[in-house]
Amino acid sequence: MLTTLSIRDVVLIGRLDLSFEAGLSVLTGETGAGKSILLDSLGLVLGMRADARLIRHGAEQASVTAAFELDSDHAVLARLKELGTAGDDGELVLRRVLGKDGRSKAFINDQPVSVQLLREIGDDLVEVHGQFENQRLLKESAHRPLLDSYAGLGGTVGKVKAAYAEWALSTKTLEQAVAALETALRDRDYLTHAFDELKALDPQPGEEKDLASKRLLMMNAEKLLEAMNAAATVLGDDGAQGKLASALGHLEPVADKADGRLAETIEALSRALSEAAEADALLQGVAASLDTDPNALETSEERLFALRAQARKHNVEVDDLARLMDDLNAQVQAIEDGDAHLAQLAVLEKKARATYIQAAEKLTSQRQEAAAKMDKAMAGELAPLKLEKAEFYTLIEHLTEDGWGPDGQDKVAFQVATNPGTPPGPLGKISSGGELARFTLALKAVLAGADSVPTLIFDEVDSGVGGAVAAAVGERLAGLAAGCQVLVVTHSPQVAARGEHHWRVSKSDKGPAVLTTVEPLDAAARKEEIARMLAGSKVTDEARAAAGSLLESAGP
Repeated sequence: MLTTLSIRDVVLIGRLDLSFEAGLSVLTGETGAGKSILLDSLGLVLGMRADARLIRHGAEQASVTAAFELDSDHAVLARLKELGTAGDDGELVLRRVLGKDGRSKAFINDQPVSVQLLREIGDDLVEVHGQFENQRLLKESAHRPLLDSYAGLGGTVGKVKAAYAEWALSTKTLEQAVAALETALRDRDYLTHAFDELKALDPQPGEEKDLASKRLLMMNAEKLLEAMNAAATVLGDDGAQGKLASALGHLEPVADKADGRLAETIEALSRALSEAAEADALLQGVAASLDTDPNALETSEERLFALRAQARKHNVEVDDLARLMDDLNAQVQAIEDGDAHLAQLAVLEKKARATYIQAAEKLTSQRQEAAAKMDKAMAGELAPLKLEKAEFYTLIEHLTEDGWGPDGQDKVAFQVATNPGTPPGPLGKISSGGELARFTLALKAVLAGADSVPTLIFDEVDSGVGGAVAAAVGERLAGLAAGCQVLVVTHSPQVAARGEHHWRVSKSDKGPAVLTTVEPLDAAARKEEIARMLAGSKVTDEARAAAGSLLESAGP
């Protein structure tokens, strides 16, 4: 709900700080006292269109700050959390600053935001009902969700959304498969030829590295053999091995006469002889593994070059050729099996469509039941508001398939016929501002609890009525205030008497300029103000008595 409103230099308001509470709050005052300035100020901070003429004469800028307290699960807080502008403990502060050039700056929790975002957030926080305001209730786009909320159809709507999402996904999958098959059919010859080429080549992962290594060895086989043969000669019996063996032959016979001093030397020579023998054996093995056949080199080169040519052709790495071959095979098989695959997808799409239609038709039926209930409830609200000849209709139009969506197959519109025998029309087409205000009041009374907007403001909803009708207006406003915060600007004493909190708006000329002031009224001042509303410029004792009677009958 709205907790505070701070206004600086807006038209006739220099500095004004107001604190609000839950329940029904009324603002009264003489015509021209400045009540509309308060609404203009609130509209400014809620993102309405700014006009430099709102700046008080002599001031450099105007600013308005509004603070709200919201339930922790309110959708506005969830959205602001996603945007990184959420406050603490459900507190929300909106601010708008307007300069002389007509440009304005918007802030949410002291972080700069676009005026568009401020407007969107404002629409979810405060709903203003004036005689000709651009009200949310007049927007047909809001009627379907309001009806659904009124009837508690959230669960059914959720199922329809899920069914629609599944149908949309299956439709998209089918369309993509059809497009892919059409493309594949055009490319069938190329795909088949490319696959046959790779299949004949049969590329293996890692094969390029092995072939390149073998090719390098075979290209240098002659030089390698020459070097290895020379090394083997040096290591052989007439070389290092023979000399090591000869050294051991001289030392081992006399080792026992050396008192162990030759043991390490003999051991070292034995190891050296063993290592030399092993090296010689390894050389022989490497030499034996070398392939010096020119045909083998040619064969390896041909395969290596063939693999690289295919990789260049398909713009992939050689090691990816095996995967590419599998992909091409899958595409070829998809072409062969395409019709069967499409038939399966078509069955799934048809099933998803039927599921959506079934869920949507159930939702339509529930909406129709809710519409009849809502129309009946509205009929009961209109008569006490001096609208007994008017009729309210909740029209549900079944859309063609191209209009179906996640919210179902229906278009919902609230319409009224203000006189018997006249065709119904949109709420916004009601010619009388007073009638429009009372219609929206009746609609809000019926929709109480179905709307998440925490603060409602009614601007002269009692215009043009008095007596019992004004009392009925006050009764409905008080009823609304039991479920949300309601602020009402009124000239009706019957409505004012219903308020739990009462402010008087007036003009003060005590300073150098005329300024609008707002003061909270205690019980005595409130009685005097209602007496003024009853009597006019001269308050009589009879008017005071009537005011007391009104306050007493309105209850605590």
